[in-house]
Parts: sequence; structure tokens; C-alpha cells
Amino acid sequence: MFLRELCEVIDAPIPDPASASRQFNDYVFERVVERQRPDGTTERGRIDLYKRDCFILEAKQSRQKGAKKAVIDGQADLFADVKGQSLQNSAIDHLMINARRQAEGYAQALPKDHHYPPFLLTCDVGRTIEVYADFSGHGRHYTQFPDARNFRIDLARLVDPDVRKHLRSIWVEPLSLDPAVQTAKVTREIAGTLAEVSKALEARGFAQTDVAVFLMRCLFTMFVEDVQLIRKDSFKELLSRCVADPERFPHEMDDLWRHMDVGDYSPAVGEKLLRFNGKLFKKAKALPLFKEEIALLRQAASADWKDLEPAIFGSLFEQALNVEERKQLGAHYTPRAYVERLVNATIIDPLMQDWLASQASAERALRSGSKSLAIREVGDFLTSLSKVRVLDPACGTGNFLYVALRLLKQLEGEVLKQLHDLDGEDALRRYAGISVKPDQFLGMEVNKRAIEIAELVLWIGYLQWHLRTRPDRPAEPVLGDSDHIVDQNALLTWDSYPKAPPPTRRKGKSAYFTVSVRKSEWPNADFIVGNPPFIGGKDVRERLGVDYAEALWSVHSHVNPSADYVMYWWDRAADILSQKSTRLRRFGFVTTNSITQVFQRRVVEQRLSADKPVSIILAIPDHPWTRASKDAAAVRIAMTVVEAGSHQGVLREVVREEHLETDDPLIGYIERKGTINADLTIGADLTRAKSLVANDVLCSPGVKLHGDGFIVSKDAAKRLGLGRRAHLGKHIREYRNGRDLTTRSRNVMVIDMFGLGAKEVRVQFPEVYQHLLDAVKPARDRNNRATYRDNWWIFGEPRRELRPALNGLKRYIATVETAKHRVFQFLDSSILPDNMVIAIALDDAYQLGVLSSRFHTMWALRAGGWLGVGNDPRYSKSRCFDPFPFPDAKAKQKKQISALAEELDCLRKDVLAKHEDLSLTALYNILEELRAGSPLGPKTQDVKERGRVLILRDLHDQIDVAVADAYGWSPELDEQAILVNLVELNLKRSGEERRGLIRWLRPEYQIDRLGPLAHRVDKVQDMTAAALSSRGKREFPPTPRDQAGQILQLLRRSPGPLTPEQVAAAFKDGDRILMDVKDILQSFNRLGDASTFDDGRSFFVQSA
Repeated sequence: MFLRELCEVIDAPIPDPASASRQFNDYVFERVVERQRPDGTTERGRIDLYKRDCFILEAKQSRQKGAKKAVIDGQADLFADVKGQSLQNSAIDHLMINARRQAEGYAQALPKDHHYPPFLLTCDVGRTIEVYADFSGHGRHYTQFPDARNFRIDLARLVDPDVRKHLRSIWVEPLSLDPAVQTAKVTREIAGTLAEVSKALEARGFAQTDVAVFLMRCLFTMFVEDVQLIRKDSFKELLSRCVADPERFPHEMDDLWRHMDVGDYSPAVGEKLLRFNGKLFKKAKALPLFKEEIALLRQAASADWKDLEPAIFGSLFEQALNVEERKQLGAHYTPRAYVERLVNATIIDPLMQDWLASQASAERALRSGSKSLAIREVGDFLTSLSKVRVLDPACGTGNFLYVALRLLKQLEGEVLKQLHDLDGEDALRRYAGISVKPDQFLGMEVNKRAIEIAELVLWIGYLQWHLRTRPDRPAEPVLGDSDHIVDQNALLTWDSYPKAPPPTRRKGKSAYFTVSVRKSEWPNADFIVGNPPFIGGKDVRERLGVDYAEALWSVHSHVNPSADYVMYWWDRAADILSQKSTRLRRFGFVTTNSITQVFQRRVVEQRLSADKPVSIILAIPDHPWTRASKDAAAVRIAMTVVEAGSHQGVLREVVREEHLETDDPLIGYIERKGTINADLTIGADLTRAKSLVANDVLCSPGVKLHGDGFIVSKDAAKRLGLGRRAHLGKHIREYRNGRDLTTRSRNVMVIDMFGLGAKEVRVQFPEVYQHLLDAVKPARDRNNRATYRDNWWIFGEPRRELRPALNGLKRYIATVETAKHRVFQFLDSSILPDNMVIAIALDDAYQLGVLSSRFHTMWALRAGGWLGVGNDPRYSKSRCFDPFPFPDAKAKQKKQISALAEELDCLRKDVLAKHEDLSLTALYNILEELRAGSPLGPKTQDVKERGRVLILRDLHDQIDVAVADAYGWSPELDEQAILVNLVELNLKRSGEERRGLIRWLRPEYQIDRLGPLAHRVDKVQDMTAAALSSRGKREFPPTPRDQAGQILQLLRRSPGPLTPEQVAAAFKDGDRILMDVKDILQSFNRLGDASTFDDGRSFFVQSA
């Protein structure tokens, strides 16, 4: 038995044999796991060999013709026919790729009380074992272990005791192989040692920057010694000589670094050196050290720096900051595990989807007999990987950028392995000059010491992974000299930057305005990731200074000044993400967990509900911070990853927090999927809601004038003939815009000549005609749109659909499109609404009551979005009114709601008529403060009394209870429950309408208006769906990789399996591309990236 014999060879315990009674054991052959298929049925899988908390092993057998899976019982002797044998090129080994995908799927299907094992093993029986690891405990990013050159173990190598020991550790002590565990403790201890040297030098008067650069040179020299880019032990020997004779130290160090810079013979180490170059060794100057300090360096040099954790520099930097510096910068070192969590979700996940598409394209090319095309597909992906740009706009010492580089180099290793499998060393030589390099990782930082550390961190990380994934030494010069990390404030810049403006204030404004303060430009990048400063909104002025704070608030005026400092980064990244033709694919930030609080939430909500929305695709709202060092920040954090468009996301709730005081904290989650809201909760997905025929042709923005000359005062209207000219009263009407409704009305009128030709106006109303010739026509003549020029006497947008809806009504409901408070009120039908007023052609107070209830205002707030300098909620006809399901109320319920709404409308009108200094906004400001429990000052107390705000609150409360009763719901429902209920009711009503049941809001008008199709809702919706379907279809990409990528995306986002015909139908020319689609799906299935349970009639991607 092959696997049993393998256990014996590596001296590991023997697993339990496969049997019905043992199939759920923790160390067993053929361990059963269950997972749900998309059709709701359950399927059982069997893990070839499983050991809980250690590994999953999936075996295949490629040597036996036709075999798809290893035969566990009765397998050949372990070493039969493998002595001296190594793996030969096998093009794309789809069996082993499939085995890996299968093992990853089993990891996701383990019982909830089983942790994800740190290792996955795939085995080609009798030939090789491949090792993949993920020490994060989340089972989503298993990568080649320990690296691309050593993850594959040919069975002939089992004669090597070190190889057997390595495998045995996976069986019995897997976490001992975690590189982070192996290096973190020594890294932190060495950082402390070096901090002692740093503080001693600074105490002797050396500048902090000089000390930091000096120590970085020392550390880099230790590193290149251990990776043998300089002679082994040569630097340790130098330090030992200097401990005995400290005066030699600066001279020998200067000699070594000078020759490392130019690349020639160095007497200090007795060999010709590589040319390192870069910024690090230009004009390098060693600082004089005492014997004890040199001894500390010698002690540090004794560590194994080959696998140096570059986080040592971040730790060193944070320890070197004094308290005031740290407070001002908001600087806190982010633990590596946390960084990986965010970088994986932001950067690696989408790149892995690209890689899967490339693999499928290459496999497809091989099946068609084109090996050269397969090589090109894989090589093209490597080229694209070498062009990926990652930005950290508050990069500190480069921890996020380093982790991003390391993970991209890991992915590069997989690509190189694929190239080698396709064409051996020839393929590697062909792409030898193409790789992921440090200058792809861009940073913005305001601390010069941190910039220098970040650059070094990236180069060390690059060299580590270059030497692990490629057999050749790095090209000279070893260190680059590009300015990919810049000294730049990420939020503001000004004419004299970085020099601060003179500390003077002019006309009460920030001094920054004297030097043209403005937003900083961010470099173009594919991904943005980082941990911006932890500074609360209330502390910005104190920490950063009054001038800077006021400049920040002015330049970013759409962000509430009370928002935390980090939200300016979040908002800027979201802005870039939503721009047309942006390069940015995703961004992810660590913030404090206060992101869910009101001022931060408004920033997020504005972006989630914008016309060009973004979506949170991963959120961890409340995550612990590290306690591994005495100076660790006393905060809890949140993580968000964001993508353009409307998408569902994954919400992770922390349910387990262990070992926070160590360098390897253990964090456990539960996950939910759905639309993630601005408060980082999952609730109603309002994007599922459909427009209802019952609400159709009733709601519209008011008229859009395109000419201020149409507006006249009442006196001017009389001079133009109002009251004298017959029928002019129909054409000069009361007019209200948004400010008229929310503050105080201007009591203006508007000239409305809709329905009349120019000659009719001239003949019937000559005074009006002359006024329009003078006040409107000159501007219209300059307008680019012919219809505005030719019809100059008529409003630009006269709202032809709204007018018949208002005919015959004595009043209608109005709300301001963009306003701080969502207030509905009746307007007299003689009043013409402006474009910024939403008119709803309903005159029933019952409907006013429903719209004024919290059920509709919550819906409108979530669906409508935010706009304007004040970040005010926006009311959109198509998103707020058309899909909103009114309750199917009984007559008694309608009567109660109607009476309360009439009283509410009369109360507000009466208060405003009696107190000319009050406004609707003022009343609802006080109502909001009362609901929040805020104390009122003398002025606001006066508004409360004269405005009868307590009665206002009471009426709204009664309306809420009455409307809840009409819906049949509890009045105590929270916001999420209300929205979920409304979405479900919308979908129910939509289904009713398809069957012909329409709950008209105003049937006497709507049925007549909608014509003969009014009672055939299925036809109306089919016509609409057909139009939308045609508009929504995408072009089929021209390149095989992009084709595969689009199809994989469709599968991942589909709630159920898709047939090839359904996939093809998502693209234009679906019939023409059907054969290509089938071929691509077959490749995904062969590689294990897509599954089928009906013999290829449909395909799905098993969700994690």
C-alpha cells in the first residue's frame, strides 16, 4: 500500500484504515467530507489521506494509462522503478493541478470544528509529492512550499534523511515549518538589539536619519553575506576583528561599502564584489562604534539572515520614533499575518483568477496541438505580472508593499514552474529577463527615514524570492535606483511642497491657501493597499495643526470634518476606482473599527450608492490588534476591500482571538455572503429590487428651465400682463425649487409657455414674448443643443410625462431631490416644481403618510445615494420610488394613516406661516438632535418650542407605528430587518405583477395611461427585460486568456450552475462563440477550476 509505506519510510504513525466505522476519524484513509451542490443536493467526497490540523493528501496516478485516481489498496512498492528517476516535462500536468484544486475544495468542506490544515499534499503515485502550505488558518491561499524550486519532491529523493525529516514534520509537527514562527522571535529580538545601538548613537549626537541609514547598511551586509552574494562569513570575520580593535571599524566598513557600490575588489573581505549600487551605498559612511556596540552587531550577524523577515525594519522604525512623532504620524507597525490577510484579498485573489484563466487557455492550446501557443499564454501572463503596479499611499516602512511583492513572487514561481513543465530550461531562458521587481511597488510617505527603510525592505524581499525561484544570480547592479517611493503627503500638496507655508493666516484662512493647496496626485496603480494613520476625526486639528486641518477640510469638502483621518484615504481610493477608464482594480485598507460609526459610515455610503458605485467585497468590521510588543496600539481594527460596480461580498465576523501577545496570533472567523452595507453589515440587497408597474408614470423631477429669465417676481408678472391678459394665468405660475421647500420660499413665479408655438406667444402675450426675447433667447442662441436653440421660449426640459400626471389633481406630493432630511409634503397643483424637486402625482394623504414613515425614508436613504458638498441624501425616482412596495392596507388602516399625515402636513405649514425665521431644515435638525439625545442650547431650545418639534416627533412616531401595522410588521424592527422585508415584498409584488395582479397606486390614471398592455404585465416586463438584456450583453474578448477570465467570472458570480448555452448567451453573438465556450469550460473542468455533476451539461464553481 503506497501511502502506508510512505508513512513507514518517513517514520510517521500509520493512519486508520478506510472503513464505514472510521470514515469520520481524524487520521484516516478515505476520510469523508460533505458539501452542498448549487442545486441544493449534497455530494460526498473522500480525501485520500487526512490528518486533522496537519494536512490533506490527494493522490493521482499518471503512469497507469487511463487511471484518474490513485488506487489506495494494493499499490506498487514505493521505490519500484523510481530509483534515479526524476520528474520529466509533462507539459501541463492537468491531473496534478486537478488534484490540488480538489484538495483545496476538501479543505473548504471540512467540518466547522476542524481548522484548515496548514498543508495540502498532491501525489503522483510512484513519482512525486508536491507540497503546498497556508499557515494563515483560513485555507484560501495554499502556495508552493517552501518555494517554487523545492516544493516538488521526486520519490527518489526519499533516500535523503533531510527530505524524510521534512515530510515527517508535516505529519507530526506541521506548524514548526511555518517560516513566520521560525523567524519572528529572533527578528523581534534582533530589532531590540539594533534599537539599543540606534539609541546609543543618537544619544551621542548623531542624526536619526544618519543612524537609520547606517544600521540598514549593516543589516543588508549581513543579509548578502548569508545568501552568499559576498563570501560566506566574510562580514562576521570583519566584525570580529573590529571587536578586538574598535578603531578599525569605520575604515574597514567604509572600504567594504565603497567597493560594494562600484563592484570591485575589497581588501576588507578579500574578494571582488558584485556591483550593488542603488541609493544605499552612495557616499556610504560608517559611524564610529564602541567595542560593546560592535559586539552587538557581531551578535546580530550570527543569526541566519537568509530568511530575514523584513518586518524587522518596521519594528526598528517604530521603536525609534519618539512618542510625539508616533502620535503625529499615527504610525503603528502592522503584524505580517494581518497584512497578508488584506493583501491576499485585495491583490492576489484577482490575480489568481487571471492565472487560472491563463492556465485554462494554455491547456486548451495543448489539446489543440499547439505547444508554442500554450507557452505563449503562460509567458504572456508572466509578462502581465511583471507590469502590475501596487500603491501604498501611506507606506511607512513598506510592510504592505513587501508582503505584496513576496506574494507576487510566489505566484511568479508557479508560473515559472508551469513554463518549465512546458518546455524545460529553454522556456525559462526565453523569459529570463521578465520578473516581478521592486519598482512595481509604489509608495507615498512623509517620513524620510521610513522611505529609505521601505526601499531596502523591498530590495531584500526581491533578492530573497529571486534566489528562491530562479537559479541564476541577480543581474548587476544588484540594487535599483528608481524613485518608486516618494516623499509626498498623500492628501495635500502645495506650490512649495514639501516646504511648509509660512505660519501666517490671512482673512482667517489657513496659511496653506497662500501656496495654492490642492489634492495630491496618486500614481496610477492596479491595486491600492495599506494602513493609513490612526488619527480620530476629533484629534486631527490637535495632532496635525490648525492650518493643515482647515486646508484638509476645505480641499476635501465633501468629507465630513468629523470623519477619521483614514477616511480621506478611503474616499480618495474609491474616487479613483469609480473614474472612467481607471487602471485601479481593487483597494484595501486597514482602519480602526470606528469605520462603522456615523461620520465614517457616511463617507462609505456616499461611494456605495453613487451613480458609479463601488462595492465592499470583503469586510472584517471588528478585528483585534496585536499585543506582541509593549508599545502596540491600543485599538481594534477593521479591514475593507473594495471593487468597482455592484457586487456581493464576504463578511467575516471574528469569533476566536488567541495568542494576541505573540507574533503568531490565531484569529477565527465565521463568514456570510451578501451585499455589504456601509456599516459593514450584511442585510437587504436593494439591487435585487425591481421597478413595479404599480408605481409607474407617477414620479418625475420637475421642470428644468435652462434660462433664469423664465423666473419672475409677482410684480414683474403683473407688468407682463398677469391679471390683464386672458388665459395668461395658465402660463405664469407659482414656482418652487429645493431651497424654497427646505428653507423659505422666494415666492417667485415662472413663465411656462409649454404647448404654445412662438407665434402664439407673440400674438397672445406680446409683453411676455418681448421679455423672453430679451432675457432667455440670447443665452439659448449660444446653446450647443439644437432643440434648446430652436425652442427657446420653452423650458429646456418641460417634463411632458409629468404634466398629464398632475392634471386633475388639486395637490401632489413633493420632496427635494438632494436634502439633508427626507421630508415629503403636499404642494398645490398650481405650483410648478423645479428640476431639483421630485414630484409624485398622488393626492391621497395615506400615501403621503407611507412615504413619510421610516419604512420609506430608510429605503430611500439606502437606495438613493448621496450628493453635494454636504454629502446629503439623494432621492432617485428609479431607485427610491419605482421599486418601493406600498403596504396593502385595509380601509381602517388607510384612514388612520391619512389623518396623521394630514395633521403632519398642516402642522409644518402652520408653524412656518407663523414664524418666518424657521424652516423645514431647522425643524428637522432639532428633531434629529432630540432622537440622538443631544443636549439643546438656548437657541435650539427656542426652535423646539416655537416649532412644536415634540409634536412633530410624536406624529412621525405614530405614523411609523400605523404604517408598520399596515405592513403587518412589528414597529420595533431594526433598519436591516425593515430593508430585508421590503426587498422580499418587492420581489413578491413583482411576481404578482407577472401573473397579472397589479396593486395600482392611482388606477384611474395609470391604466388609461399605460394603454392596452396595462393588464399584461408579463408583456411589459418581457419587453423591458429584452431591452435590458440586449444592452447588458458584453463583447466576447479577442484573446483566449480574457475569454477564459470572463467565463470564470460569470461562473463565480452565478448563484447556480450554468450551461454552456447560458454562458454563451451572456455575450453578443452567443451562438457563434458556443463551441469556444464549451472548449473553455472543458479546460476549467480538467484543471479542477469548475465542476459538473450532470456529465458536462452544466458547470459551476464551488464557493469557498
